[in-house]
Amino acid sequence: MSVRGACLCGGVAFLSTGLREEVIACHCSQCRRISGHHVAATSAALGNVTFTADASLRWYASSDTADRGFCGTCGSSLFWRPRGGDRLAISAGCLDAPTGLRLARHIFTADKGDYYAIDDDLPQFEGDG
Repeated sequence: MSVRGACLCGGVAFLSTGLREEVIACHCSQCRRISGHHVAATSAALGNVTFTADASLRWYASSDTADRGFCGTCGSSLFWRPRGGDRLAISAGCLDAPTGLRLARHIFTADKGDYYAIDDDLPQFEGDG
């Protein structure tokens, strides 16, 4: 199945095939700071993502091992990629419905914010799970 995605202003738009069907909610402090809450993301092989617009795509080196992609115009947080990796994590909220995806688990719950509870019955991992 092919899924389209874009930032809020449309300056970054893409088409992806071969998405993982699961969405992972990451509660680490970096994800919370970059998004304002936890990040819900799926992923695809780099070769399965085709950009149809990327003039405003910017990358931020958020650590020694990974970069985060966002729109330099509207600020939408879109991607996470490990350096030297072959997959691209894609924020689930930027994908056009229907996606066929489902939330599967929570990771880095030891870092979650103190202002919310994780109330579903999905697996929770204090680290990367």
